[in-house]
This record gives sequence, structure tokens and C-alpha cells, in this order.
Amino acid sequence: MKKTYLFWLFLLGLTQNIFAQIDTTLFRRKPILDSTKMNIDAVYSRPFLQVGRTPLGVGGYAEMNTNFGITDGIGEGFSFQMRRMTLFLGGSLHQKIKFMSEIEFEDGTKEINIEFAAIDFQFNNLFNFRGGIIMNPIGAFNQNHDGPKWEFSDRPISATQMLPATFSNVGMGFYGKKYSKQWVFAYEAYLTNGFDETIIDNGNSRTSLPTAKANKNRFEESSNGQALFTGKIAIRNRKIGEFGLSYMGGVYNKFQDDGFILAPKRALNVFAIDFNTTIKKTKTSIITEWAWVNVDLPNNYAVQYGSKQSGGFVDIVQPVYKKPLLGFPNSTFNIACRIERVDWNVGKFTETGDKIYDEVISIMPAISWRPIPSTVIRFNYRIQKQWDLLGNPPSKTGVFQLGVSSYF
Repeated sequence: MKKTYLFWLFLLGLTQNIFAQIDTTLFRRKPILDSTKMNIDAVYSRPFLQVGRTPLGVGGYAEMNTNFGITDGIGEGFSFQMRRMTLFLGGSLHQKIKFMSEIEFEDGTKEINIEFAAIDFQFNNLFNFRGGIIMNPIGAFNQNHDGPKWEFSDRPISATQMLPATFSNVGMGFYGKKYSKQWVFAYEAYLTNGFDETIIDNGNSRTSLPTAKANKNRFEESSNGQALFTGKIAIRNRKIGEFGLSYMGGVYNKFQDDGFILAPKRALNVFAIDFNTTIKKTKTSIITEWAWVNVDLPNNYAVQYGSKQSGGFVDIVQPVYKKPLLGFPNSTFNIACRIERVDWNVGKFTETGDKIYDEVISIMPAISWRPIPSTVIRFNYRIQKQWDLLGNPPSKTGVFQLGVSSYF
């Protein structure tokens, strides 16, 4: 008994000593210096804690939610989901050399991914070099995906089930910005490792770009010795908003082995547009993205694998109440709505000329409360219809979600 007492006394003293040595001024918020807030800046436009006087910055975000969904009268009941916890770690190695990383833990520790880990050599505003694990800038969401920025627990269907959300690869390239009064021009151009044949050979029984994310070997070598090119140009007017055009393309199949030709080269091409703006008078925020996928398929492939896909979404967010509440001086309530559509197989049956379906339409109204700008509590209700390949009567889904997401 005496030994137990002495152990707890020792542990208490040790704990007090540890906390006594922590300098409360060690961590301080690092301000975001770039006020243009373009999608190209998303990797740095995050709240960081700067460690003392060191060049090291740390941060991250977490998000969780409830799920209660029913499809055609059948559901799996109520559950909680810890979607992800993401850690940011970066710093300045020199006035013109920076390192930034993003490590994500999904569904607890079900998946652990390095989504971004790159070194930037910043020569001037218009010309900079980046090398490492790069997030391919196709559309806007792939880069600007942090949970606390959005009023919805679910990521857009087009960004997760048609395009591969948070798709990153090892590579290098250039980026830059040019300022001219009310206008800002930005560009990015990268060569990276890319896709593989799983996009047309997978358990989804459809052309599926997201399946390529399962290939962890892409961080070590290319699947076919060919580079994937991803490029984007964007222009922003401080009063009008930001408009972006992006392209991602390259050979996806293994066409040779040790110099022997196995098959013709087959190309993948993705085009995307994105736009975001805020109406100054009403403070209404509008964010939209649309993408088109073209895949060169072998002639003998089944019809359920589509050579063309298209999809996108529109988010509308309207602040309705912005007053101090419960001790939060900048508390804001928003109402929002997301409208989205994806067609995984654009075209017609060769035999009959009838339309090929395999598509989904979703409407998701939302109510959110932001006690501070970097934290959101959100309630969403998804209304969804999904058609099979033949266009039979659609399955109807309703999903309630209450979630919270915050930077830290």
C-alpha cells in the first residue's frame, strides 16, 4: 500500500514538473499572408501554429459526423464516423525554400496517407519550382478540400467517385502568379507518376479513376514508364471571382515489358472548369466545378465500362445570422445547398441506340453554424436518385448527417 502511495505521489510530482516546464508562449498563430485566396494557395492558406521563434509551423484539422441513411426503405441504422484527422507540418528552410506536408488518417487508422510532401523553391511570384508528393491540380476541390472550409460532411460525388479526390503523385513542376491591379493570374504545370490499368479493371464494374489511388507503388515508380501531365491556369478578379481551367492526361496502360510491346498505348484525358465567387451585397458564396473524363478503351471491352464520363457540383452558401452568440463574437449561421450530378457512362448502346445510364443526381440542403471561421457544426440531408446501366427505375436514398469539423 505504501509503495502504491509513493508511486502515485511520484507520478503527480513528475506531471506537475512537466507542465511547469511548458512555455505558454511557445506556440503562436502564424498569420496567412496571401490575401488573394486562390485555389493554388490552398496548401498554404491554412491556420498554423508557429513553434516559438523557429521556422517550423504545425497544424491540422479533424472532422466527424453521424450517419443515418435509407435506400428504397432499407437502412443500416444509426452510426458515428470519424472521417479523418489531418496533420500539417512545414517550415522555411531558407527565405526562398519552403517545405510543406499533409498526412491524413482516415476512418480512425483504416487508411494513413501522405497527401502532400513537397519542397518549394520560390524564385519570384511568376516562377517557382516544386518537387515531391504533389496534389494534381485537376479542378479546384482536389487541392482545396479541407473539411472546415465546407458546409457539407460529404465531399462532392464527382470529386470522389468520378475524379480521385485528394489524388497525389510523386513528381515536379512549376507554378506562379502575376498581379495586375484587380486581376490575378495563376498557373501550375507538373509531371508526375500517374494512373494504371485498374481504372478499367476493378470491382466497381465501371471505368473508375479513383481505384488508382489504391496503388501505393505510384509513390515509388510509374506503372508504365510514362509521365502524367497536369496543368491549370486560373484568373481572379477581386470583385468578380475566380475561374479556372485544368487538364490531366497521359498513358495509363502497361504497353511494354522489357522492350516487348504488349499493347497499344492507351490515353486518359481529363478536363475541368471551376468557378467561385461571393456576391458582395448579400454575402452569398457560389462554388462550382465540372469535369469531363475520356478514356481510350480496348475494342473488346464490355459496355458497362464507359469511355466518357462527366459530372460536377454547385454549392450555394448564404449567411443568415451573424451576431455574438454564447460567447462567440463572430458567430455565423448559414443555410446552404449542394446540387450535383455524375454520369459514369456517357453515350448510347451500339445495338439499340438507347441511352446508357449509370448516373446519379443529388440535392443536399444544409444548415451550419460557425462559432469561429475555422470551425463548423453542420447538418445535412441528402436526397439522391441513382440509375443503373439500363435506366431502370432509380434507387432513392435519403441520408441525415450531423457533423463537426475544425482546424487546430
